[in-house]
Amino acid sequence: MIIAGIGLRATATTADLQAALAGSGAARLATPADKAQHPAFAGLALPLVAVPLIALADQPAQTESPRQPARYGRHSVAECAALAAAGPGATLIQPRRIAAQGRVTLALALAKESP
Repeated sequence: MIIAGIGLRATATTADLQAALAGSGAARLATPADKAQHPAFAGLALPLVAVPLIALADQPAQTESPRQPARYGRHSVAECAALAAAGPGATLIQPRRIAAQGRVTLALALAKESP
């Protein structure tokens, strides 16, 4: 199963998320718990996993994100959320990419087992 990790700004829209997800093959979305109530997620049909902030720090992400708030750690929120939601043994199959004029980031992880 492919999990799409999502990072987003307050100004992101459902259309921004749909554009970022197009062609991703994602079966599930993941985002930090403090972003899970963002209104842009309401218009999407995929299930959403709210990843606890503490779980973000433990992930073997590839991309550093020095400008994000410290509560997310030093690595890409999208990568860490995807890996955390995909579970133990998950593989990052697409590193963070920035979409929608910087309002959305997306990374994809492949779950070893169905989470």
